Amino acid sequence: MPALITYRTPVQEDWVDYNGHLRDAFYLLIFSYATDALMERIGLDADSRGQSGHSLFTLEAHINYLHEVKLGTEVWVQTQIIGFDRKRLHLYHSLHRSGFDEALSASEQMLLHVDLAGPRSTPFGEHSIALLQGLLDEQQGLPEPALVGRVMGLEAKK
Repeated sequence: MPALITYRTPVQEDWVDYNGHLRDAFYLLIFSYATDALMERIGLDADSRGQSGHSLFTLEAHINYLHEVKLGTEVWVQTQIIGFDRKRLHLYHSLHRSGFDEALSASEQMLLHVDLAGPRSTPFGEHSIALLQGLLDEQQGLPEPALVGRVMGLEAKK
């Protein structure tokens, strides 16, 4: 399967800092919009969220800033499903631009399926599980991203 592109946008003027680079927080905003688009693909769009009272909450997100991104650059997010279980979804977003082969940034995320009435965790519905499994199956040949599972820390001095 070709990469699943979940979000595309030009870098907006109010998203850049004094150096003309995309601000840290706006990488997460872009990845958040990609997650919203993925939610639509797995049956958790606004209408179904309203009817079921279920949504996804982010449990953890790691962002790697790999290359600078400048004002006006057209960027897109490619999303890979790393895995899922009854209540959680592990995914990987990478940010790209035309004419540059490497990812500009990457975000590994763990999401939790939630009943908003609690709020409390709840199992995915059968429809979402089938759609997630379909995406996972389609992406089966993709290599695991190099930045999945990284731990941040300083090496202890000896």
